[in-house]
Amino acid sequence: MCDVIKYSRIYSEISQLQPEDTLQLVLEAKSKEERDFFELVGNFLLQKKQKQVIERNLF
Repeated sequence: MCDVIKYSRIYSEISQLQPEDTLQLVLEAKSKEERDFFELVGNFLLQKKQKQVIERNLF
């Protein structure tokens, strides 16, 4: 079984990334698969912020 606490911590850290952080991760990725992963993370975080803006009627 996986270490749930470990992955919860990783999620917490990833959730704090700023767009420029995810861009840096994409640019410095060591493989296409890693780059794709960081792009997915960046897109997820962007969608999360977009949802918050829409919910608060700021858009």
